[in-house]
Amino acid sequence: MAEVAGGPRPEDCPGTSSAQAGRAAACQGCPNQRLCAAGAAAAPDPAAAAELRERLRAVKHTVVVLSGKGGVGKSTFSALLAHGLAADEAKQVHQSGSGWSPVYVEENLGVMSVGFLLSSPDDAVIWRGPKKNGLIKQFLRDVDWGEIDYLIVDTPPGTSDEHLSIVQYLSATHIDGAVIITTPQEVSLQDVRKEINFCHKVKLPIIGVVENMSGFICPKCKNESQIFPPTTGGAEKMCQALNISLLGKVPLDPQIGKSCDKGQSFLSEVPESPATLSYRSIIQRVQEYCDLQHFQEEKII
Repeated sequence: MAEVAGGPRPEDCPGTSSAQAGRAAACQGCPNQRLCAAGAAAAPDPAAAAELRERLRAVKHTVVVLSGKGGVGKSTFSALLAHGLAADEAKQVHQSGSGWSPVYVEENLGVMSVGFLLSSPDDAVIWRGPKKNGLIKQFLRDVDWGEIDYLIVDTPPGTSDEHLSIVQYLSATHIDGAVIITTPQEVSLQDVRKEINFCHKVKLPIIGVVENMSGFICPKCKNESQIFPPTTGGAEKMCQALNISLLGKVPLDPQIGKSCDKGQSFLSEVPESPATLSYRSIIQRVQEYCDLQHFQEEKII
């Protein structure tokens, strides 16, 4: 559900599987109202579902990175999560045989982005919902991901029709859950609570929450300063109140931005940084969650 000024609020969405989907007062103005009312938003049609299952059958785990707030570091976290997972030496080199081929930045780390399809890096993407949703479907259905252990989906901020489409399409295959990114201040937590509510409404499991930009540790004196003070208790208190796992807190580190600008992995460039140690702990917890999910599914089967 899209959130617009004076319009519907995501937290009032009845959910795609509700009998009121597309019919409730909160649905007025939502780009997916007609889809939800027709029952088409709950799951893709059988033919599309079969295509998605076939394309993603060799993907072991799928993790969606979300946040209701922009500028909290979702893309940076997604990139470093992928770098950290790709550092596992047990993973194999994969080659594309059909469909769109991801751009491989390392032997076992491929990326697909709308930025690769633009004629210039300065071009703006001015698309309405149907075209954006169509591209999301193409990224899942037409990209030859091959046999991979993790598919990390970096999403835009908010709870818009793109998020609903991602959950809708992935429901035809498998999705381990969502990692939700926030910063400590209340203005960020307010939006993140809406994102958590969105996940509950669309039955998207929540792996946990990461508090990004959580203080600054001086590299010389090692003293910690709160750049964004957690005036209401930060992510830790929110997670306790909502009974959600706090995966960890990542402190600010100027080297993260420098490494991103150079196209380098911060985790390998500054391996002893407090932020790197925090990232590695979070990555391990995500791996453990996904492995447990995989084990439980195999046991059920």
